[in-house]
Amino acid sequence: MKFLFVHQNFPGQYLHVINHLLASGRHEIVFVSQPNKTAIPGVRRVFYEGPKTAPNGIHPNVRDHELAARRAESVARVANNLKRLGFTPDIIIGHHGWGELLDLPAVWPGVPVLGYFEFYYRSNGQDVGFDPEFPVDERLLSRINAMNTINLLALSLEQHGHTPTRWQLERYPQWARGNIKLLPEGALLDVCKPDPKAHGKTLEIGDFRVTPKDRLVTYVARNLEPYRGFHTMMRALPALLKARRDVKVVMVGGDDVSYGARLANTTWREHFQREQAGKYDASRVLFPGQVPYAQYLRLLQRSDCHVYLSYPFVASWSLREAMAAGCAIVAADVEPVREFITDGRTGLLASCLDPARLAERVQTLLEDTTLNARLRAAARRHAVRHLDMKQHVEAFEVRIAEITGLRLR
Repeated sequence: MKFLFVHQNFPGQYLHVINHLLASGRHEIVFVSQPNKTAIPGVRRVFYEGPKTAPNGIHPNVRDHELAARRAESVARVANNLKRLGFTPDIIIGHHGWGELLDLPAVWPGVPVLGYFEFYYRSNGQDVGFDPEFPVDERLLSRINAMNTINLLALSLEQHGHTPTRWQLERYPQWARGNIKLLPEGALLDVCKPDPKAHGKTLEIGDFRVTPKDRLVTYVARNLEPYRGFHTMMRALPALLKARRDVKVVMVGGDDVSYGARLANTTWREHFQREQAGKYDASRVLFPGQVPYAQYLRLLQRSDCHVYLSYPFVASWSLREAMAAGCAIVAADVEPVREFITDGRTGLLASCLDPARLAERVQTLLEDTTLNARLRAAARRHAVRHLDMKQHVEAFEVRIAEITGLRLR
């Protein structure tokens, strides 16, 4: 088969699907994206030029639509070049979030599109307005609704969609769900796995040392920001570190903003470090930034308690990987996280906005070694049953066969 993948940041969510297709040796794969240095042998990369910024003076409600239209136009231009060179895909696969797929049915009429529908925005009942510390200006609510313009245009293509969790599917209007298939994502279980020897070794990150006698609490987010409960984690540090002198904390994440608002003159990390300055022993807390994957995995395997916090929003890959690594997890008590963590069975739940309760729940896992061991084993079992990347890839393969009517093997 001939595949055309489209995602502004190659390879996006499709790394494992592409590797699976390549392993068969039977498929031609072309990937359209904006330039980056990543390469996968066997994948033909084709670049498009993305828009820099929206024009000055454009209404905020149509800014995303403007940028999406420019991306769609640029991708279609590249696609027409491919068509003139004789390439016609059997299926087009990509992420609908940036509008890149919108014009491709006009380039290749009749070629099916399988698009990732990640998140349907709503002005109430999920992430917007969840945290009273950061109230939403009512004048911005219309913009929240307008952010669904690309979603709605993608749905109007009447093609095929997928999304990874039940919660994400249910954010979409009832009338739209019939075109969106639930295809759960997972983790590489033979890579993200418990390491029984990890607790017997000293872990070193630069000058920061975690000895076998230390109790390690880990926190991971792409970027350290309120959407992922960073402020709550920071405010839990004084009580947590006071309760046990053997606790050390590593908080992995960058200083950019993935979701929500930016601060004018500083980062969220610096802001909350200043807020909590002098309230906890900073020598026992490390902010290593974004770390190499192997180091991140060692942290999960060594962790005595892993904290995963989030507003009601898309669950991170790190939650899946922490479960696969057999972490004892304290997680945010919000609906998308409860799809993975059942309180007392596969982890403990705590309010994403209550630092005192978070500190208590972490302390429980550090003190109760029997509970800790039980939750570790249960998290791994859940991952084996429900989060195996092989299952995700195979389900994706079945869906492609259903859509195209072609055999992949």
